[in-house]
Parts: sequence; C-alpha cells; structure tokens
Amino acid sequence: MHTDFILGVNYWPQRKAMYWWSDFDAGEVRQEFTLIRELGLTLVRIFLLWDDFQPQPDQVSAASLRHLVTVADTAAELGLKLDVTFFTGHMSGPNWAPRWLLAGAPKADARPLVSASRLVSSGYHNPFTHPLALQAERVQVETVVAALRNHPGVGVWNLGNEPDLFAWPPDAATGRRWVHDLVSLIHRLDPGRPVTCGLHTDSLLRDNGLRADQVFAETDFAVMHGYPMYASPWWARSPLDPDLVPFVCALTAALSGKPVLMEEFGGCTAAPGQGSYVWEWPTGGATRRQFMAAEEALAEHLAAVLPKLIEVGATGALLWCFADCVPALWNRPPCDFAPHERFFGLVRPDGALKPHAEVLRRFAATRPTVQPNRRPVRLPCSADAYYQAPHSNAMALYRQWLSDL
Repeated sequence: MHTDFILGVNYWPQRKAMYWWSDFDAGEVRQEFTLIRELGLTLVRIFLLWDDFQPQPDQVSAASLRHLVTVADTAAELGLKLDVTFFTGHMSGPNWAPRWLLAGAPKADARPLVSASRLVSSGYHNPFTHPLALQAERVQVETVVAALRNHPGVGVWNLGNEPDLFAWPPDAATGRRWVHDLVSLIHRLDPGRPVTCGLHTDSLLRDNGLRADQVFAETDFAVMHGYPMYASPWWARSPLDPDLVPFVCALTAALSGKPVLMEEFGGCTAAPGQGSYVWEWPTGGATRRQFMAAEEALAEHLAAVLPKLIEVGATGALLWCFADCVPALWNRPPCDFAPHERFFGLVRPDGALKPHAEVLRRFAATRPTVQPNRRPVRLPCSADAYYQAPHSNAMALYRQWLSDL
C-alpha cells in the first residue's frame, strides 16, 4: 500500500502575519485555505504565538482558543490537516516572549524581542528549566489538546518552532527530558495523533541541547528545516543548492532512525522580473546581507528539490511560507528590521501567485508517494561520536554524499 507524500505550507495570513490571533478574520483564513487546497496541498503548519495564546501562565486565552477551533473547522471542511505548533517563541528573526516570562536584562547577543506586540528590552526565563514556564507549557498543551482532541482538522502536534533560537536547554539530557515529558502528556490526552518537534539545521551542526538523535527518539517522527541560502558558501555550494535540503533530511534520518518530514524549505524572492541579487541593509551597527532569489530561479530550485526529497525517503515537504507580507506590515516586527522576511511567500503582496506555486501545483498533480531511501547518509560513527564534532562531521558527510552521486 502506497503512502502519500505530504505537500503543505507554513502559514501566516497575508494581511495579518504574526498578529492574526489578536486580529482574527475567519473569512481571510477560509479564502487563503481554499487557495492552499486548490494548489493540491494538504498540510498547513500554524503557530500558537505564545503571548497571544497564553497572556497568563495559568490559562490559555479563550478568544485565541476559539479562533484556533475555527481554523481547525475550516481546515477540516476543506480537506486540510493542521500541524499545530505550540508555544511559538521564535519566529522569522525576532523572539516573541509572553509577558509573564520576561525577567532580567537581555543578553549582549540577544535577538530582538517582541512581547505584547511591541519591541522590548528584556531577558526572559529559560522555558526548558524554569518552573513557571514548565507548568505554563503543560497548561497550554492540556487546554489546546482537550479542545481539539480527535478533531478531523488536526494532523500533527508540534512542540515548537526552532526552539533553540529562543533558548537552549543546559544539556542534551535536559532537552530530551523536556520533549519526553510533553510528548507523553500529549499521547495521554490524544493517543491517536503523532507528535514531533520543529528542529532546524542548527541541531545537526552543534550540540545545542536539542540533538536530532535525542529529540526524535522521543517523538513519533522527525522533521527538519533547511535553507541553502542561509548555509552558503560555508556549507551549501550556492544559495540555491538543490542537494542540501535532501541531504539534511537524509542526515536527520540517519541520526534519528525515524522517517523525516522536510517541514521548512524555500526562500525569499526578488521583485517580479528582477534577477537574483544580494540585499544589504544596516542592522545593529553592522551590515546584513541576504540573497534574494529571482522568482524563476526559486521555481527551478523547488522543481529540482522535490524529486530529490522523494529519493531520500522523505515523508513530505512543507514550503516556507504561504504569502508575502502586505506593505501595511512592513513597519512592524519582523518586517521592519529583517525586510527579507516580507518576501518568502507563494503569493505576492498583490495576491498573485509566484512561479514556484505552480511548481508545487504540478508536483502535487503527479500524486507522489513516499519511497524507500535511495540516497542514505551512512554515519561512520555513533550519534554520540558525531556530536563530538557535529559541524565538521556534517561538512564531511555532505562532501561524501555528493561524491556518491
């Protein structure tokens, strides 16, 4: 029996972005979910922005919970499933902390911090160890899962979005215990639904307390997020290297022994008709440089990557992300200090589809299925030994993997 290769997208509404829970529009969601379904996609990853969903540590916002149920109802009616990502504290550059988690002064190298929808200068408690945070996480899980237990619109529960970018557990044992405890809780509440945790390539390149082998030993399946434009030239051969995304998927499978969903990949694009270029802007006394792909180049990249994900046995692929941000959002986080974040979508600010949307549509129409991994990464050592020097090991394994093509 064949298993469908999942195709989907990470979702923020085009006109609301990270502010949709506090300014919810059910009609907007229905319109955009309808387009997602028309493109042939079936899984939509959504994010429970922590402050909006939990303005107090001991309770979930009743309004946000109602909106979430509406989103799940809409998904089910349209034949979609949701990847529901809990306590989202990192998103698109800045961190987004609930106001009750704030404490102390920010670290010297801290990311910009948004709380109560505004930039703040503050530190915050570690969500992997602080008793208030740990209890709050259980409250959020218990409340949300109780509201959506067995809901036909929910496909996956997810323990975070690149959570190491918000904070690190003190060690890998603590990180694994954190995942274990929350997965166990969700399984008790909703035993029929799989649970994962949204790690990205940093968990392959260093021991940040959330090692891919340790975290995914506790989840039902593995995921990975990979962007060659953020790994060029020190790892990727180019900002649109078509082999890096399937490689990090295969490396995650080798470390975890679990099937892998490529949960985020894609890129930010130049204006229609403009060629690829590097955008530069000042930030924090330095200059930020970001590769912006020509729309046609990103479409070609997706067309090359998707069949390669089939070759490495991936279970699916979720693009980052649904839509560019409309200009009304450009003076708010994250678009104000990270302007490239405005242009990651399948849909332009004027609502027109970009060329890579049609690539996804055509690929979905082929009805792809999950295949055995024909290009595995073969680890020369144990996972523990790999994490003694993960960065150099990953580089060496990629060179070897490419030489075997």
